[in-house]
Amino acid sequence: MEAHVYSRPPEPVYFPESEEVPETNRHLELRTALYLILKRELASTATLGSNQFVYWDPRTSKERLAPDAFVRLGVPHRTFRTWKTWLHGAPDLGVEIVSDSDEGEPDWNEKLERYRAAGISEIVRFHPEDRERPIRVWDALDGDLVERAPDDPDLCACETLGLWWTVVEDPSLGPMLRLARDREGRELLPTPDEAEAQAREAEAQARESEARTRESEAKVREANEKLQAEVQALRAELAQATGKRRTRRRSPG
Repeated sequence: MEAHVYSRPPEPVYFPESEEVPETNRHLELRTALYLILKRELASTATLGSNQFVYWDPRTSKERLAPDAFVRLGVPHRTFRTWKTWLHGAPDLGVEIVSDSDEGEPDWNEKLERYRAAGISEIVRFHPEDRERPIRVWDALDGDLVERAPDDPDLCACETLGLWWTVVEDPSLGPMLRLARDREGRELLPTPDEAEAQAREAEAQARESEARTRESEAKVREANEKLQAEVQALRAELAQATGKRRTRRRSPG
């Protein structure tokens, strides 16, 4: 097909990959820890992002979000610079961690409206300094985003992932948003450091168990050898006794 002739060249929309925004060290560590936990658990079945732009309108770069963590299920993890919903679909889960740097951000209602426009199904907002309601959750219902009631018994259920949100006190970071396999938050998804420590502990336990097994096997061998020696000695005594009886029978009376 011959090339068409146009009245002007196209003007592609430029979608920035990043912008300079203030971020505290604590906020960086909190969101990075959560991202690495999610990546370790879901990388084979989901694509994950952290603080990367999510665009949902191909006509403008102004319509965007940068969640502290987001998850798109169904596609194994890969690297990307920006997330465009018209190419990859909307993320299934978005997480916001409140920090002092949010003072220059749009207010929460405006940001929530952006999440609704982006089509993200489940929104989690974690406020480390809010001891009463550190976790708030919104679900996409009939085109709207509706917050779960504080007295909802499943308030902390992560419906997207089939897990549970919980807050864990970290010695250096303070309150930390974590995920668990159980409602009570006892079976936490480990951080990479925790996973490595658990692997080392499991390896040490395996070595200890192997050493105990070898020691037990050595004791069994020793006991068998001792038993065999005792059996041989008894057989020898029995043979000697039998030989003496035969000799007495042959002697003249």
